Formats: sequence, C-alpha cells, structure tokens
Amino acid sequence: MRRIRKRSGGSFSRRLDALCEPKVREAKLLGQRLMARDFDRQVAEFQVRVAVLNGFTALGIPVTEAMG
Repeated sequence: MRRIRKRSGGSFSRRLDALCEPKVREAKLLGQRLMARDFDRQVAEFQVRVAVLNGFTALGIPVTEAMG
C-alpha cells in the first residue's frame, strides 16, 4: 500500500480531500458536536444533519430542460 501511494504521488488523496473539505465545513456550520448522549440518538441526529446538507445541495443543482 505504501509503495502504491508513493508511486502515485498522493494525487488521489489530495483530490479526495478537496472534494470532502466543503462538506465537512458545512457540517461543522450545523454544529461542532452531537448534542445527544445515547448512541442511537446520536445516529439519528447525524442522519438529520446529512438530510439537511443533502437538501441544501439539491437546491444548488440547476434543473435543465430541453427546449422545443
């Protein structure tokens, strides 16, 4: 694994970081920590945050329609 990473120059991990950073920043804007103490409630709280983020993402995607 180390050899593969060394040969590729780490470009994949840099590209993955570039794709993930905006989503992590948006998730942190919704709150730094989970408020619930129980694990099942933490999972539910996280799922709500993901649903909110997906809703915001859907609002930003343009809807294109064919003309004529």
